[in-house]
Amino acid sequence: MGECIAAGHGFMVALGGPSSPMGPEPCPEYTPVSDHVVFVIVGKLSNSLIPLAETIDFRFHKNELAVRVDDEKHEAKFAIKEMMVRSEWDRLQQHIDEKMKASEDHGAAR
Repeated sequence: MGECIAAGHGFMVALGGPSSPMGPEPCPEYTPVSDHVVFVIVGKLSNSLIPLAETIDFRFHKNELAVRVDDEKHEAKFAIKEMMVRSEWDRLQQHIDEKMKASEDHGAAR
């Protein structure tokens, strides 16, 4: 769950830095991973959920990512919070895993 991003602003607001929260409820945050790019997207409302599905299609729509699950007629639109090249994301994940393993090893040595 993440902070809701104002509708119609998406990626540009995220680059602008922290702002006041839109409401008391957090919005769902997802990390879709493609072959070349990794996105962090945030729902506009607290009930903007992506169900588990066999196929998820997404497309860019203005400053948003429109997500369609399986063969549904309706698309859900999410604000793009971050975008990262896949190779950089893989390196970052590996670094996090190494830090967690080192932390676990250090804790077990006590």
